[in-house]
Amino acid sequence: MKAIICEEFGPVEDLVMKEVADPSPGPREILIRTEAAGVNYPDGLTVQGLYQDKPDRPFIPGSEVAGEIVALGENVTRFEVGDRVATYCAGGYAELAVGSEETCFALPAGMDAADACAMIIAWGTSHHALKQRAQLRAGETLVIFGAAGATGTAAIQIGKIMGATVIAVCSSEEKRKIALGQGADHAIGYDNLKDDVKTLTKGKGADVVYDSVGGEAFKAASRFMAPGGRLLIIGFASGDIPQLPVNLTLVKEYSVVGVFWGNWTRRKPADYLANMSELFGWYQDGKITPLIEGRYPLSDAANVLKRVLGRGAVGKIALVP
Repeated sequence: MKAIICEEFGPVEDLVMKEVADPSPGPREILIRTEAAGVNYPDGLTVQGLYQDKPDRPFIPGSEVAGEIVALGENVTRFEVGDRVATYCAGGYAELAVGSEETCFALPAGMDAADACAMIIAWGTSHHALKQRAQLRAGETLVIFGAAGATGTAAIQIGKIMGATVIAVCSSEEKRKIALGQGADHAIGYDNLKDDVKTLTKGKGADVVYDSVGGEAFKAASRFMAPGGRLLIIGFASGDIPQLPVNLTLVKEYSVVGVFWGNWTRRKPADYLANMSELFGWYQDGKITPLIEGRYPLSDAANVLKRVLGRGAVGKIALVP
């Protein structure tokens, strides 16, 4: 099969496409012919050796795939050859990928493979963040940083389903228009963040902030949180890991809440399955629609990852072998 290979940690431009041996599924595993592989910000960090998990080299990047099952390992009971599924896994940037039976989900008839990839990590992260970690309630105000990206657009749609007033924060007018098109009630920039949020909330501040950016945006959020608010730490796309002014958490009585979707799925597999069932149900009912920016050949992996790392992507991007 053809696959994208990271020989050693380094720039994403060093990725190469090679012909490698087909993988084989072990017990309780399935072999998937990849129709689409999702591209995620952490994929680029992993290639550079900057992520928490550092795989042995060489390795195939990519953490989510959707496609058709072509072989089953021993003791697989939930699926059959020919079923279409989506899963998070290792080695997604390839024509074939191995997934664990317990983390796979059957796709609704006719579901687009790129849509399915979006539902795994981007939508899974936003759903878990707003449901389990923030416990977002109807009538609350939700502020979303990086709102035109894959997790951001997911957070907009999920926030609206949960009954929140959504303030999208984006770096350009074009991205703000996209956020409004995804259902945000307001879209603002980063330049006057604190004052703009205070104005839109009539001085109260944000009940929940979805922060995948860090840096100066986090510093602003720490000053516009409402009493009882929840500041969700999703990631640091700005490249700047900020310091928390704990005196403000004391005075304003808000919480800073970490969100690590991957660890949560392993700790709470039943809750993870329930969340994904709810997401796929919303999709089938037409309540949510992932924003797919584009589908690119597997050979474009390095260029696509470079754009994602540079915060130039809008919505979800998929690689199509």
